[in-house]
Amino acid sequence: MENHNVSRQSDDLMDDIQNCQVLVEHSLSGKRWLKRPFCDRSAETISQSLEISGSLAQIISARGITAEGAASHLAPSLRTAMPDPLVLKDMDAAIGRIAKAILTGEKVGVFGDYDVDGTTASALLSRYFSALNIEHEVYLPDRILEGYGPNLQAFRYLQEKSATLCLTVDCGAMAHDILEQVRNDGLDVIVLDHHQMTLPPPPVIATVNPNRPDDLSGLGNLSAVGVAFMTLAALNRLLREKGYFETHPEPKIMHWLDLVSLGLVCDVMPLNGLTRVLVAQGLKVFGRLDDETTLPPYPGLKILAQRAGAKGQARADHLGFSIGPRINAAGRIGHANTAFQLMTASSARDAIHWSEKLQDLNEERKRIEAKVQSEATAQIDAALTEESPAYVLAVGDDWHPGVIGIVAGRLKEKYGCPAIVISFDGEIGKGSGRSVDGIDLGQIIATARQNGVLVAGGGHAMAAGLTVARDRLEEFGKFLATAIKKPEQGYVTEGRKLVDAVISPAAINKGFAEEIAGAGPYGQDYPEPVVMLENMRIRYADIKGANHVAVTLEDDIGNSARGIAFRLADEPGGKELLTTGNRVHILGKVKPDEWRGGNAGQIIIEDVAKA
Repeated sequence: MENHNVSRQSDDLMDDIQNCQVLVEHSLSGKRWLKRPFCDRSAETISQSLEISGSLAQIISARGITAEGAASHLAPSLRTAMPDPLVLKDMDAAIGRIAKAILTGEKVGVFGDYDVDGTTASALLSRYFSALNIEHEVYLPDRILEGYGPNLQAFRYLQEKSATLCLTVDCGAMAHDILEQVRNDGLDVIVLDHHQMTLPPPPVIATVNPNRPDDLSGLGNLSAVGVAFMTLAALNRLLREKGYFETHPEPKIMHWLDLVSLGLVCDVMPLNGLTRVLVAQGLKVFGRLDDETTLPPYPGLKILAQRAGAKGQARADHLGFSIGPRINAAGRIGHANTAFQLMTASSARDAIHWSEKLQDLNEERKRIEAKVQSEATAQIDAALTEESPAYVLAVGDDWHPGVIGIVAGRLKEKYGCPAIVISFDGEIGKGSGRSVDGIDLGQIIATARQNGVLVAGGGHAMAAGLTVARDRLEEFGKFLATAIKKPEQGYVTEGRKLVDAVISPAAINKGFAEEIAGAGPYGQDYPEPVVMLENMRIRYADIKGANHVAVTLEDDIGNSARGIAFRLADEPGGKELLTTGNRVHILGKVKPDEWRGGNAGQIIIEDVAKA
């Protein structure tokens, strides 16, 4: 099956690249730096009408935001972006059955996934049922012992606990055989999922999934926690219409958008439309992460962020790089219940306890991950026959299955192409893949499963999981070689760095960093702005920590800026930075310098070129 699923957005970006000014032909990491094109007139209008800096106005214009749409873009509003939840297929049937359970006092079961999206969705539903004093039971499977998706033992456990209705979140859309047996056992099931479906819906009460073939909602960018939030919004309205809240307090689901934003960011959902607005509102719930005087009713996520060292106003990168990995560590190395307990803890004391557990698990995860990544990289390098492969595949015995998804993501970044990592335990291998724009890996894996090449598999465009028998591994490799065809011009991200603005080192300050952050949130399909400093002299350089490089940079008229290059000391760019007096071009992101405080800023260096 040859893959032609190159997104419209990727096509548009390729068109833009043809018009890009080349700033650096060949950096020390081998990248070509290209200036994003923007409309001068639109940028000037945006700057004047919104009273923002010219640099930020250029950044917004280069992202395709018009002068007319800039104000709403900078102030995303759920009031204007929220559609009627009933546009989602099967939503009316789903909320009707849940409302019946609430009104008649049934016990509700929740079966979730063990990753961030699954646990946040499970915690969101649990918070809702707790607010209504509805008896419920949450079941999160063990990644190692049970694997992904519904299993009969779990549903029978929920039935033994007297549940008569079960909601699956972040799974279930393709679990037809198991859910048919569950139906025969007399348990009603509602599926809340977002993974791609290649078959009709399973035999359940309702399947709410914006990515099912017959759903016309246009909300395919929602992850499972987003689907769960839409379900609760519709359910609240239905219960209100039935007069339920005349005698019961109405749950304030807007106060729980911290969970929604975390799940959306960590499941790498494209940040546009409703998804971007939900993340923006969720970040407001977090507020300032270093403010210990104001904690939300469920303080766990904020306390975990503080434990991770996150400071300042909450940003999407805090969710993706500080909170998310620690939540994920529970399901990867321990059990997802640890993360669930943190997210549903109502006291700071309990939240601190669970945050420490997650911190310890994350440290263990990093040690295991480093070993697997080293072995996978060595294997790929030894097998590479071309500089820019269409995809990379690494296979090992007894690699910890909890980290292979992270390693796949690292390999995708390193090689600039889809990456799949498979760990075998005996004759069965569990695999995880991460993709790039233009290659729908979830669809490819689902097709391989349909063709009998895989035991199981599926996912979405950017991430997928699979199960393969050892004696079918060679066949799977051949399938991938046919299915993944690199575009003739290469992947959109391969060998290129897009630069949003060329700035003076004098602009590297907290004020500009916060102005950039205010135009967020940033994430998938709406990346954080990258700036360039031209012809800088290295005035000071030193190695910090294991292999980070701290530098002070200066231009020809005495303006200076501080920078930090993480994990770069052993790379060509890091070695260039460590030589005082060298002249370099710098590419990176502007951040506040929380260590120095005040209006100090710094540039997080991502790439270096000789001047």
